[in-house]
Amino acid sequence: MSNQSDKKLGHSTHMNGSPASSDRNSLTVGANGPIVLHDHHLVDTLAHFNREKTLERQPHAKGSGAFGVFETTQDVSKYTKAAVFQLGTKTEMLARFSTVAGEQGSPDTWRDVRGFALKFYTSEGNYDIVGNNTPVFFVRDPMKFPHFIRSQKRLPDSGLRDNHMQWDFWTTHPETAHQVTYLMGCRGLPKNWRHMHGFSSHTYMWVNAEDERFWVKYHFETCQGEENYSNEEATMMSGKDADFHRRDLFEAIERGDYPSWNLSVQIMPYEEAKSYRFNPFDLTKTWSHKDYPLIPVGRMTLNRNPENFFAQIEQAAFSPSNLVPGIGLSPDKMLLARVFAYPDAQRRRIGSNFHQLPVNQPKVPTNNYMFDGNMNYHHSGNQPTYLSDTEGRPYADHTGPIEDGWEADGELVRQAYTLHPEDDDFGQAGTLVREVFSDEERTRFVETIVGAIQGVRSPVLERVFEYWKNVDQEIGERIEVAYQESVKAEK
Repeated sequence: MSNQSDKKLGHSTHMNGSPASSDRNSLTVGANGPIVLHDHHLVDTLAHFNREKTLERQPHAKGSGAFGVFETTQDVSKYTKAAVFQLGTKTEMLARFSTVAGEQGSPDTWRDVRGFALKFYTSEGNYDIVGNNTPVFFVRDPMKFPHFIRSQKRLPDSGLRDNHMQWDFWTTHPETAHQVTYLMGCRGLPKNWRHMHGFSSHTYMWVNAEDERFWVKYHFETCQGEENYSNEEATMMSGKDADFHRRDLFEAIERGDYPSWNLSVQIMPYEEAKSYRFNPFDLTKTWSHKDYPLIPVGRMTLNRNPENFFAQIEQAAFSPSNLVPGIGLSPDKMLLARVFAYPDAQRRRIGSNFHQLPVNQPKVPTNNYMFDGNMNYHHSGNQPTYLSDTEGRPYADHTGPIEDGWEADGELVRQAYTLHPEDDDFGQAGTLVREVFSDEERTRFVETIVGAIQGVRSPVLERVFEYWKNVDQEIGERIEVAYQESVKAEK
């Protein structure tokens, strides 16, 4: 046992024992500015999290995928110059679907958010989109991400998953309300991956040929129609076939029933982000479709199963750092942290040269100054391994502003985003409950939450009721009454 285990400090520390300044907020340039690399507490937190388990992915361990093609069918060149999104372009691609919290052997049909990761092998290099089947996420600051994932995993003593610690985290971080509402609603139990929507969730930047900048969100709508399971159907399938989603996708493609998704985007002019009523870079928020209607782009079709699951799916490495000209990042703090965390997780999980595996290789020639490392295969021969003006090997040397950048000015702070006019943690979740859910879905929603809070103890239980009353007073009261009735019924 560690000699530190019996010490009760009034604060958390860095690994060297010095006091940590924040476990909630990353260090940024101003409240809305980019994360900085010298936030060593964030880097240490994410790097250690990536190495916390061995072999399987930390989140998104259970999943599968297939290859296919994306075709751009609409002209969106006024928004982006990216080759993959030019009219008539067809691009090879790979999709991987997954659960978030479950381990490799867990059932596909547990209630969970589903990963929706895409790799486009474009003529300008690989472009990856790492999204989910919901348009939002649980937290907006990456410092909280490992804490959130651990709250969905297993207790340190019994090794069991625990409702109490899940709700303890959710109710002490109100920003989770929007995503938890999605999770406890119908999208928490998709019937299969073919009948499931996908979203980038994050906001990205598009840049056109005139260097005009736009903010963009991706929406992949299933052409098969959205279908979800009830609690009873999902529970039955969990016992009947734990690999149902994996089997369904493989067998559909094998019989020639190729699933497809239509891609549309929401486009926000660059300057409008500064005054939009919600913070457009907050991962827990959506943009109103009335404010920014969906613009059609193209269609993704999966038509080829993997020949070897381990080589082509398990070793597939996705990262939002895989960008191409005409597409950039945004001030979304979670997105900026994932740019580091995802490839770092792949280096830990697969190896330092994971990008050389066939499934991860781009379809275009490469020339970079990373060399050696374990399992190095594609090398640069005897070319110089340093920048040289005399040896003839090309290198990049751009100076000045970048086309996909944005301005940031402010002190270095650990602080939540500054609020836009209608920003709050419960508002959009309440709109989802009141205006999107049907009466039947609200009834199911209450039943689901009552089932999900069994075993939750005081004071967390009382916080759960208050959490949902903050989302919607009526739905919160219904949850509290239904829970109390369930307790009486057990006595």
